Amino acid sequence: MITLTLYFATNRNHIGQRWTPDSYGKNFSADRANNLRFGHITVEASANKIKEFLNNKVNNRIGDGEGLSGYIEDKLRKKNSITAYEEPSSSSTDKPLASTAAFQALKIQMEAQRDVVVFIHGFNVDWVEAVASAMSLELMLNRNSSDQSNIKDTSVFLFSWPSNGDMLKNKAYLSDRRDARDSSIAVARGLLKLRDFLMTLRPKHHDPALAECGQQLHLLCHSMGNYVLQHTLASLYELNNQKHLPQLFQHIFMCAPDVDDNVFELEQSMANVQQLAKQISVYYNNGDMAMYISDYTKGNIDRLGHNGAARPQQLHNKIKQINCSDVVGGITEHSYYLWATVNDDIRQSIDGVANDDGTRKRRVHSAQSWRLT
Repeated sequence: MITLTLYFATNRNHIGQRWTPDSYGKNFSADRANNLRFGHITVEASANKIKEFLNNKVNNRIGDGEGLSGYIEDKLRKKNSITAYEEPSSSSTDKPLASTAAFQALKIQMEAQRDVVVFIHGFNVDWVEAVASAMSLELMLNRNSSDQSNIKDTSVFLFSWPSNGDMLKNKAYLSDRRDARDSSIAVARGLLKLRDFLMTLRPKHHDPALAECGQQLHLLCHSMGNYVLQHTLASLYELNNQKHLPQLFQHIFMCAPDVDDNVFELEQSMANVQQLAKQISVYYNNGDMAMYISDYTKGNIDRLGHNGAARPQQLHNKIKQINCSDVVGGITEHSYYLWATVNDDIRQSIDGVANDDGTRKRRVHSAQSWRLT
């Protein structure tokens, strides 16, 4: 057995004791939607079972991330341990903020040459499913690192917002969209806390403990998690006194994005997303039934995760599109960021492999656009 550990931030309501909760629920924190709690969660799992999922062959792909996520979810529902970092009292001067404690823990990992991927999940995901997906994502991204000395492990940091996790409610989707939008201030506050923490690591400090580690931060948003990001940009702009957005990330991965297909265009809400990162990759699937449902049954216009950008010729040069339809193939395939071929492509971007590198399983589709093969 091995212990899996995941660091997180959430604006969900705690279940049980505040600082040693049993779980987190499907509602906002009682302290407001923009209140964030930071901490880590651990679970015991079989090393052999994990290896089995990582080596499973599914439709000619090596690595079953979705199956692995289901296995971890079962383990989490049986037993897990959550530690939430306690916020210091107003009179305390020597205890760090909860966010600082979390970021310091991540800094230790990054000093061991680990990049960090911040993960924001999508619609219809409860707390345990969110944790399982994040843990599976980390294991999938790292499944080849032990075989190649030039590839280092990557850590995943979860932001979990109160997605209903209940498909039986007729209004669950619309409720989640509202909750995703209302979570944007919490995400923006968390990103600004991260920016402020990173500013303390600048070389002007003489304390070697505060030196920059040289690793990169990335952001991966799945499905409606991209809707969270969409509204986070507006909240960041407001909280940052309407200044230029801070370039926090090396790479933003927008997977199966449940946002409008014109969202990058001028006067639209993500027109300035490129300010937040050095590169943005949009992964979409023409057969994604979740996108179809969002389009036609929820009154939304065409989704970015279904056919890509409405006007690809107008995209900023930082934004790249990857059509996964040839690889994914099915009409119900939505969580393909956990699929081996797509996951491999994401990992290559984390490792700095050029978009047109011959080692990628891509072929040119059009300007700034590829088809995954």
